[in-house]
Amino acid sequence: MKFFPSLSAMLPRLLIVLHDLAMVALVWVALRWLASAAGAPPAPSLALELAIVLSVQGLVLQMVGLYRGLWRFASLPDLGNLVRAALLGVLVIVVVLFLLDQVELVPRRVLVPYPVAVVVMLGVPRLLYRLWKDHRQSGHSADSQRVLVLGAGRTAETLLRELRSDGRYQPVGLLDDQVALRGAKVQGVPVLGTIDELPYIAQETAPRLIVIAMPSASAAEMQRVVSLCDETGLPFRTVPRLSDVLAGKPQRLELSEVRIEDLLGREPIEFGAARTAVAGKRVMVTGAGGSIGSELARQCAAAGAAELVLFERAELPLHDISAEILRDFPHLLLRLHLADCGDPTACRIALADGMDFVFHAAACKQVPLLEDHVREALRNNVGATSTLARACVQAGVGQLVFISTDKAICPINVLGASKRFAELTCQTELDGSPMALSIVRFGNVLDSAGSVVPLFRRQIAAGGPVTVTHPEVTRYFMTIPEACQLILSSLSLGREPCSVFALDMGRPVAIRELAEQMIRLSGKRPGVDIMVSYTGLRPGEKLHEILFHPAERYQRTQHPRILQAMPREFDLAAMRDNLQRLQLLLSDPAAQAALESLLRDAVPEYNPGGNGGDDPYPPELSPF
Repeated sequence: MKFFPSLSAMLPRLLIVLHDLAMVALVWVALRWLASAAGAPPAPSLALELAIVLSVQGLVLQMVGLYRGLWRFASLPDLGNLVRAALLGVLVIVVVLFLLDQVELVPRRVLVPYPVAVVVMLGVPRLLYRLWKDHRQSGHSADSQRVLVLGAGRTAETLLRELRSDGRYQPVGLLDDQVALRGAKVQGVPVLGTIDELPYIAQETAPRLIVIAMPSASAAEMQRVVSLCDETGLPFRTVPRLSDVLAGKPQRLELSEVRIEDLLGREPIEFGAARTAVAGKRVMVTGAGGSIGSELARQCAAAGAAELVLFERAELPLHDISAEILRDFPHLLLRLHLADCGDPTACRIALADGMDFVFHAAACKQVPLLEDHVREALRNNVGATSTLARACVQAGVGQLVFISTDKAICPINVLGASKRFAELTCQTELDGSPMALSIVRFGNVLDSAGSVVPLFRRQIAAGGPVTVTHPEVTRYFMTIPEACQLILSSLSLGREPCSVFALDMGRPVAIRELAEQMIRLSGKRPGVDIMVSYTGLRPGEKLHEILFHPAERYQRTQHPRILQAMPREFDLAAMRDNLQRLQLLLSDPAAQAALESLLRDAVPEYNPGGNGGDDPYPPELSPF
């Protein structure tokens, strides 16, 4: 029963081979006849010559890979294969004829034009077939969308080729900033003008959709293009990225929405081989169900970690990330621990077999909520960190990587102060041990739990208003994969007793502008279709964040965008006392005021209610 499906699958290839051999035979017989008509002696054994020619040329056509292509997509590479096959074929034919003492019987007027004739006779049918198929699929249905394409480069050419075979869209023109291209045609579609002329040309051509085919556009260029698209009032989409295609998205043409990452004030940073440090290593990730922890787990699994331990206190997130990793990496040794980092026994169990790297991403992170929950902030962010750090020392862990935040620099809120307290706690617990410590700081992460991006998305979907705390508030943003690559990159940038790493995140993003851009991406107009309202800064919030502390001397690392700081000096004995006080106060239900006092003592720079500095990037703090 299996024979017939395989035969039907082989039949098209077999017909192509028979076609090519028939064309080769026709070429040889025709050239022989023309040579005889011109006065050359007839072939003494035409059958032998045909057997040699067909055998040799057929093998050469197979060797050059001609039959791995499809006639439907015949192109210049196929023509190159034909030329190589014809030239190589005639050379081998001459050698075989020479060895059989037949070469003197074949006139040069047959051998010389033979390669050209073979290329023509094999190439023309392929070209005609592709033109016929393209013509059949180029028709547009009555309900096809008229599309105006921004960009006239290679991506646009590929897009138009796909649109030609997809009946849902009808391209009406191209726009490109290269003035010299005006009037030119790409795949038969004219370049009508520059992108700045989009609002006017959109009125003239009446498209129903604008497609952005500019994958190399910078964030500033994308902001300009999106603003122009917004002026037209038309929906707009972008061509799927190569990374999306490689990730397994459907091959059928699907135009995607412009992502908010495309409109950040800087290009996302590529870290190269950031994950090689964990290949073949035993790794544990705490907070593995969170935004950062789950992405760290994915990247460690993809990097080839020998063993991956997921430590998480929330059941459903732990189940979800473990199921995903086991699906994508079925051979990975994966261990799950449903527990709290503040449980010393659970930490000892998780680390019992030893570990090369521990990434501590578990923490409370909601700024306004923690202002009224100092005890939980200190219990989870400081106490649990202390417990985990002691367990790592006892288990002989190679390196502890503590995930911190830019809010720990000159903190004005409980979150920032508790994370700074936790940084000092790690240094205290690891003092005198051979274990290395890395502290990695970065700003806000797009689409993480509690990020403004999901909030704005929900508010836009509900019709608004979109709430912004203050017209002048700014933040630094990075993507979740980018943040995790930074964390993994820190492993190979230095193995000192304590290292502090920060990412140069460029210029801060105005939250008001971010909200307006997201409204535009939804096809709405800010201030008209969806209002932006200002609610005032929430407890613990400040207008601007800073990335670098004036007392920490920063130096460049092997990566030009990652900076390493010298840890600030602190009183080790006093910090040990603070940790002992913390353990006593956490057991006292009436210790709220004492815990707040302890936080101020442990973090002297903690300034509740301060603004953290009005300049988001003071020149004296910039390492550049």
